[in-house]
Amino acid sequence: MAPMRRDGADVGWSLVVPLKPLVRAKSRLSGAAGEEFRPRLALAFALDTVTAALACKDVRDVAVVTDDGVAGERLAALGARIVPDTPAGGLNAALAHGAGAVRARRPGAAVAALNADLPALRPAELELVLHSASLFPRAFLADASDFGTTLLTATSGVELEPAFGGPSRARHLASGARELTMPGVPSVRRDVDTGDDLLAALALGVGPHTALQTPRLAVGAPAAAEAPDGAARLLPPQVRASGA
Repeated sequence: MAPMRRDGADVGWSLVVPLKPLVRAKSRLSGAAGEEFRPRLALAFALDTVTAALACKDVRDVAVVTDDGVAGERLAALGARIVPDTPAGGLNAALAHGAGAVRARRPGAAVAALNADLPALRPAELELVLHSASLFPRAFLADASDFGTTLLTATSGVELEPAFGGPSRARHLASGARELTMPGVPSVRRDVDTGDDLLAALALGVGPHTALQTPRLAVGAPAAAEAPDGAARLLPPQVRASGA
């Protein structure tokens, strides 16, 4: 169920997705992916995340906050709106800026901040989360570790107040946002920062852009003794159909 205006009109969610310049993105994956493939993986994660988000029937549009020209071009081709990161003040400043850009065009928009590193994201699971989020002024979903956050929402007329990074679950709880704890949405919680995270995403089944990149890691990954975070144990990816 999409959020509704007071007059009952279905307006849908506007998602704000932050993405660092690819040269700096996903630095903790260097051990698993190597410096050559790390930026490619970061872009693949974002492409699969945005593809799935746009396929969710409760999502009206997606705004990606980024200054990366290559990523911006590829994501715009999927149908995302690209918002330059003019604050250049870090993740939360980028999210607040993106939400402001959305509401400058559509003042009554319900907005949600979504991580860009959810390569296993499934539209149906995102729909379940957004439906639950629509019942509260602000809500969030913790990541798979129960430490961070993958999604933060604010309904019409409510400020997003993002507090991502590090122990953001605790910060979002302290800010008064309602934590969403429904089962059956692992793809919305599975962000990827490390080799072990990537293994877990591959086990869920990743989107086609990520699946295209991961087989190359077997060639470029360090030896097992040098790859404690799972790089040497990468599984063949299970590929979900785009939008499945």
